[in-house]
Amino acid sequence: MTFALPPKVTPRAFARIAEINAASGEAKALRVAVEGGGCSGFQYDIKLDDPSEDDLVLEDAGQKVVVDSVSQPFLAGAVIDFSEEIIGARFTIDNPNVSSSCGCGTSFSM
Repeated sequence: MTFALPPKVTPRAFARIAEINAASGEAKALRVAVEGGGCSGFQYDIKLDDPSEDDLVLEDAGQKVVVDSVSQPFLAGAVIDFSEEIIGARFTIDNPNVSSSCGCGTSFSM
């Protein structure tokens, strides 16, 4: 795993966070974490949350994406984006550290 490169967040992802916060009237950050689990060993946990003291904070136009210190090495060099397709809309992660993912697409190994 590469430890030097922080993850990047696309303008489209920051724009979607702004839309969510405007609709809710709150100013939450998008938390992206890597947890053990799933059929391949790891899975992403993406949710709205408040930043913690040990978080890496990625910010643009007042919107924030936060990554806890344990997840940071697993997300080195990753790109966090937002995708809207016919089948649905979701935040996506293009992670160069992933060696394989499962058929369901929700878990991965490194």
